[in-house]
Amino acid sequence: MNKKDFNYTILKSADLELRPSGTVKFEGAAYEFGSSFFHVKNEPGKGSFLHVHPYPETWIVIRGSVRFTVGGEDIETSAGNIVVAGKDIPHKFVNMGTELLEMVCIHPSSRLIQKDLEE
Repeated sequence: MNKKDFNYTILKSADLELRPSGTVKFEGAAYEFGSSFFHVKNEPGKGSFLHVHPYPETWIVIRGSVRFTVGGEDIETSAGNIVVAGKDIPHKFVNMGTELLEMVCIHPSSRLIQKDLEE
Protein backbone atom coordinates (compact mmCIF):
# COMPACT_ATOMS: atom_id res chain seq x y z
CA MET A 1 0.00 0.00 0.00
CA ASN A 2 1.39 3.36 -1.04
CA LYS A 3 0.97 5.83 1.84
CA LYS A 4 0.10 8.77 -0.41
CA ASP A 5 -2.72 6.74 -2.00
CA PHE A 6 -4.19 5.66 1.35
CA ASN A 7 -7.48 7.47 1.99
CA TYR A 8 -9.59 4.63 3.41
CA THR A 9 -9.96 0.88 3.47
CA ILE A 10 -13.03 -1.28 3.81
CA LEU A 11 -12.26 -4.59 5.44
CA LYS A 12 -14.73 -7.36 4.76
CA SER A 13 -15.40 -9.65 7.70
CA ALA A 14 -14.48 -12.64 5.53
CA ASP A 15 -10.96 -11.18 5.15
CA LEU A 16 -10.30 -10.74 8.88
CA GLU A 17 -8.72 -13.47 10.99
CA LEU A 18 -11.50 -15.51 12.59
CA ARG A 19 -10.34 -17.28 15.73
CA PRO A 20 -11.82 -20.67 16.72
CA SER A 21 -14.14 -19.04 19.28
CA GLY A 22 -15.74 -16.88 16.59
CA THR A 23 -13.73 -13.82 17.58
CA VAL A 24 -12.37 -11.52 14.88
CA LYS A 25 -8.83 -10.16 15.28
CA PHE A 26 -7.73 -6.83 13.77
CA GLU A 27 -4.21 -5.39 13.98
CA GLY A 28 -3.83 -1.77 12.91
CA ALA A 29 -0.16 -1.95 11.83
CA ALA A 30 -1.02 -3.05 8.29
CA TYR A 31 -3.14 0.10 7.89
CA GLU A 32 -0.81 2.58 9.62
CA PHE A 33 -3.34 2.69 12.46
CA GLY A 34 -2.26 2.93 16.09
CA SER A 35 -4.91 0.64 17.58
CA SER A 36 -5.97 -2.99 17.33
CA PHE A 37 -9.01 -4.90 18.55
CA PHE A 38 -10.81 -8.17 19.02
CA HIS A 39 -14.51 -8.39 18.14
CA VAL A 40 -15.54 -11.11 20.59
CA LYS A 41 -18.48 -13.44 20.07
CA ASN A 42 -18.41 -16.08 22.82
CA GLU A 43 -20.96 -18.69 23.77
CA PRO A 44 -22.00 -19.08 27.44
CA GLY A 45 -19.15 -20.30 29.64
CA LYS A 46 -16.46 -19.32 27.10
CA GLY A 47 -13.88 -16.58 27.54
CA SER A 48 -10.18 -15.79 27.67
CA PHE A 49 -7.20 -17.08 29.62
CA LEU A 50 -5.48 -14.93 32.24
CA HIS A 51 -3.06 -12.61 30.45
CA VAL A 52 -1.44 -9.14 30.49
CA HIS A 53 -0.63 -6.38 27.99
CA PRO A 54 1.97 -3.58 28.24
CA TYR A 55 -0.86 -1.09 27.65
CA PRO A 56 -4.42 -0.61 29.00
CA GLU A 57 -7.27 -2.59 27.46
CA THR A 58 -10.82 -1.29 27.02
CA TRP A 59 -13.86 -3.53 26.61
CA ILE A 60 -17.15 -2.30 25.16
CA VAL A 61 -19.89 -4.81 25.98
CA ILE A 62 -22.42 -4.89 23.15
CA ARG A 63 -24.56 -7.89 24.08
CA GLY A 64 -24.77 -10.37 26.94
CA SER A 65 -23.29 -10.59 30.44
CA VAL A 66 -19.62 -10.94 31.29
CA ARG A 67 -17.43 -11.49 34.32
CA PHE A 68 -14.01 -9.87 34.13
CA THR A 69 -11.25 -10.73 36.55
CA VAL A 70 -8.91 -7.73 36.68
CA GLY A 71 -6.00 -7.72 39.11
CA GLY A 72 -7.67 -10.52 41.08
CA GLU A 73 -11.00 -8.66 41.44
CA ASP A 74 -14.17 -10.00 39.79
CA ILE A 75 -16.30 -7.46 37.94
CA GLU A 76 -19.69 -8.42 36.49
CA THR A 77 -21.28 -6.22 33.84
CA SER A 78 -23.55 -6.33 30.82
CA ALA A 79 -24.46 -4.74 27.50
CA GLY A 80 -23.95 -0.99 27.23
CA ASN A 81 -21.10 -0.81 29.75
CA ILE A 82 -17.39 -0.16 29.27
CA VAL A 83 -14.58 -1.59 31.41
CA VAL A 84 -10.95 -0.46 31.31
CA ALA A 85 -8.01 -2.41 32.77
CA GLY A 86 -4.67 -0.73 33.38
CA LYS A 87 -1.45 -1.77 31.69
CA ASP A 88 0.40 -4.80 33.05
CA ILE A 89 -2.64 -5.85 35.13
CA PRO A 90 -3.52 -9.56 34.78
CA HIS A 91 -7.04 -10.02 33.44
CA LYS A 92 -9.45 -12.46 31.82
CA PHE A 93 -13.17 -12.71 31.07
CA VAL A 94 -15.93 -15.29 30.77
CA ASN A 95 -19.44 -15.15 29.34
CA MET A 96 -21.54 -15.66 32.48
CA GLY A 97 -24.89 -15.34 30.73
CA THR A 98 -27.18 -17.68 28.83
CA GLU A 99 -26.85 -15.90 25.47
CA LEU A 100 -24.02 -14.93 23.16
CA LEU A 101 -21.51 -12.43 24.57
CA GLU A 102 -20.51 -9.78 22.06
CA MET A 103 -17.94 -7.11 22.85
CA VAL A 104 -15.07 -5.16 21.36
CA CYS A 105 -11.69 -5.31 23.12
CA ILE A 106 -9.65 -2.23 22.21
CA HIS A 107 -5.84 -2.31 22.36
CA PRO A 108 -4.06 1.08 21.96
CA SER A 109 -1.24 -0.50 19.97
CA SER A 110 -0.79 -1.14 16.26
CA ARG A 111 0.12 -4.74 17.18
CA LEU A 112 -1.53 -7.00 19.74
CA ILE A 113 0.99 -7.72 22.49
CA GLN A 114 -0.11 -10.34 25.00
CA LYS A 115 1.61 -12.53 27.56
CA ASP A 116 -0.48 -15.49 28.71
CA LEU A 117 -0.20 -16.34 32.41
CA GLU A 118 -0.67 -19.57 34.35
CA GLU A 119 -3.72 -19.72 36.58
